[in-house]
Amino acid sequence: MSAVNKQQVRELLKSIETGDAAPVGYIRPDKYIQHNLGIADGLQGFGALLQQLPRGSAKVNTARVFQDGDVVFAHTEYEFFGPKIGFDIFRFEDGKIVEHWDNLQERAATPNPSGHTMIDGPAAVSDLEKTEANKALVRDFVDDILVNGRMARLSVYFDGDSYTQHNPQI
Repeated sequence: MSAVNKQQVRELLKSIETGDAAPVGYIRPDKYIQHNLGIADGLQGFGALLQQLPRGSAKVNTARVFQDGDVVFAHTEYEFFGPKIGFDIFRFEDGKIVEHWDNLQERAATPNPSGHTMIDGPAAVSDLEKTEANKALVRDFVDDILVNGRMARLSVYFDGDSYTQHNPQI
């Protein structure tokens, strides 16, 4: 799996802070779909967002970036329009970004009751041989717990004391 797309995502996100225009070239302008409801599709939407930021006000610290096929996802600490933690997903096609989704949450000022922040933890994958099994586990969790509310099955998905919670409220 090529590290190029992951590096392009890192550089594009960092360009929010630096103002470097070069990473915008990683976006395919005629096909870029933006799934954030506050931002328009295409380069115009991306540019309009950047123009709203007061010069020098943005900070971007990407903690981890992962890739699965043509999808790259990043976990990032942002400072723009207030402190936030973001989870961005980018879809690539023929080496260019053609789609983006994000989820932004206000950054908690302190660690959660377990002592963890929203962004601490490992930044690299150490057990790639478990990828397919882990993907199946997450699919089943979403189906059982989030979609169908089968809370009696919750213990199947958590490894007791080995589970690390990053949600600031839990």
